[in-house]
Amino acid sequence: MIETIVANAVLVVLVLVVLAFSIRILREYERGVVFTLGRFTGVKGPGLILLIPVVQQMVRVDLRTVVLDVPTQDVISRDNVSVKVNAVIYYRVIDAERAIIQVENFMAATSQLAQTTLRSVLGKHELDEILAERDKLNRDIQEILDSQTDAWGIKVANVEIKHVDLDESMIRAIAKQAEAERIRRAKVINAEGEHQAAQRLVDAAKTLATGPRAMELRYLSAIQDVANDRTTTMLFPMPMDIISALAGKQEPPAKT
Repeated sequence: MIETIVANAVLVVLVLVVLAFSIRILREYERGVVFTLGRFTGVKGPGLILLIPVVQQMVRVDLRTVVLDVPTQDVISRDNVSVKVNAVIYYRVIDAERAIIQVENFMAATSQLAQTTLRSVLGKHELDEILAERDKLNRDIQEILDSQTDAWGIKVANVEIKHVDLDESMIRAIAKQAEAERIRRAKVINAEGEHQAAQRLVDAAKTLATGPRAMELRYLSAIQDVANDRTTTMLFPMPMDIISALAGKQEPPAKT
């Protein structure tokens, strides 16, 4: 009787152990890559999964988007400037079978590929482009990574360059360059203003030259402007043509 109870207890324990090794529960964002005697037999999930103990093995794969922080990389730009750049990559597994079978560790492989691609792409551009055209560089890196990780069943959704660190000497050089550029623009604007003012003066002179009395009116207007300043004594040269014009209008004296 005791032997029967012990046998039943052992049987129950064995059944529980078998069930523990057979039953798998996968969440909505998980998939299970199943191998039977070492051969791939399918991708299962989500939900309850039953496996044959010892005969079948399962590898879990997370399908959620992974945020990968790319370590700081030393990059030499095309104009031979050394900078330190780090970035962040957003990717996810879209094919669990290829992510497990085609590459040993898809997370480590993606990280290493991102580092080399970051150095390669930024090394083809000058420092000004790296600082001013981040959106374009992000797209270029994303397209390269996405095309190369497609064979692993991975989709690279986005790449963002976070920081571009420069040496102190390079920061000072950039500040001097920016100051020189501002001075150059100020001089150009000043020269353009002088050119426009000179052109307006030429146009005014041409306009005055077209009318026989225009210069005389301008002269009288200048006298009026000076008179408004309340000066005590004013001396003005009188053009001979004005004097002649005024003398011509005077009436001859009457004869006796």
